[in-house]
This record gives sequence, structure tokens and C-alpha cells, in this order.
Amino acid sequence: MTDTPARLRLPSLDRVRRLPAWSALVAGTLLGGLSGGAYGLLTPAEYTATSYVVAVPTDQTGPESARGFAQAYGRVATQLAVLGDAQVWAGVPVRTLRDSVRTATSPDAPMVSVTAVSERPGTAVDMANAVARALTRHAEDTKDSTQVRLVQFSRAVKPSAPASASPAVTALVGASAGGLLGGLALLARPRRGGRDGEPAPSASVPGPASAADVPR
Repeated sequence: MTDTPARLRLPSLDRVRRLPAWSALVAGTLLGGLSGGAYGLLTPAEYTATSYVVAVPTDQTGPESARGFAQAYGRVATQLAVLGDAQVWAGVPVRTLRDSVRTATSPDAPMVSVTAVSERPGTAVDMANAVARALTRHAEDTKDSTQVRLVQFSRAVKPSAPASASPAVTALVGASAGGLLGGLALLARPRRGGRDGEPAPSASVPGPASAADVPR
């Protein structure tokens, strides 16, 4: 009774062993493509919105000072003092702003970009504009000491398309990764031996010739 299941499993294992070598490459590509496509379908789309503010020097300072303060304001834009005011206009908690808002500055221009990411395009716009508004208000409160003002350069607009990858793109990436893994498995696969599963005969190495065998 115990031998019957074993005999039934042996043909299937033998068929697996007899599959062509390139089957691992095809299987990896198909599995990777299906996994990537499923990930793209199940993962919610994300939208990004960006607002810009620019540092403007007063008559007592110059462009270099404005660029320096723009760098400083870009670093403090995601601090609690700014986000605490921004949450009132954004309508989301401070924790959401801290996780969803990023800032960037340029060494060549006194400008700060405020980018927000959300699953809802309207929420992304509200968060980006709220943080930019709170940042300009904080800069306005200290303009007498810094001699630099922050001015709204461009408000965030509602994105028309998600910034995250589409299911087609994730499927293509998954298929590429699966094909790569299948190719590595193909390279690591041991070579088959001779007939009936016997190992391939090793090449014989001739022994050293004796003095009598050396031609004169």
C-alpha cells in the first residue's frame, strides 16, 4: 500500500527532469509577469502635487543671502512648527503631512519646491499648498531679522494622472526580473550525464611516458 503513491509520483518527477533546459527561463518570465501585474492592480495609485515658493531679498541683502535662506527654509518646511499650522488648511493630521510631504531646493535658484503624495489627487494638492502657505507665513514673521521674504511662486495643481507605475509597467518589470532569475537558475543547473542518468565519463589523462617509449 505504501509503494503505490511512490510509484505514482515517480513518473511526474521524471517528466520534470526531462523538461528542456529553457523551461526555467520561460517559467520565471511568466511567473514574474503575473506577479508584477497583480502587484500593479492591487496597489493603490498615488498622485503627486508640487507647490513652489521663492525667496526674495530686501534692499539690505542680495541674491546670495536669498539662496542661503531658501536652503534653510527647505530644511525646516517639514518640521513640526510648520506642519502644525499646515494641518489646519490641509485637513489631515501632522503625521500624514510628515509622511507624505517632501521638499527640495536648488543651489542655483532661491526656490523651494513642496511635493505631496496621496492616493487622492485633491488631497495631494491641499497638502502641498498648505505646507507652502505655512512656510511663507513663518518666513514673513522673521523677515525683519533675515531680510528675506518667501513669496508664493506657483500653486500646486490637481494631477491628471497617477505618478505610480501602471499594471502594464509593473508586469513588464516583474517579467524581466523573473526571466533574470530563470536564467540564473538555468546557469546553475547541473549538466546531465550519459544515458539512463549515468554520470558522463571523465576524460582520461595519459600518464607520463617512460624512457623506453621516447622516440630516438
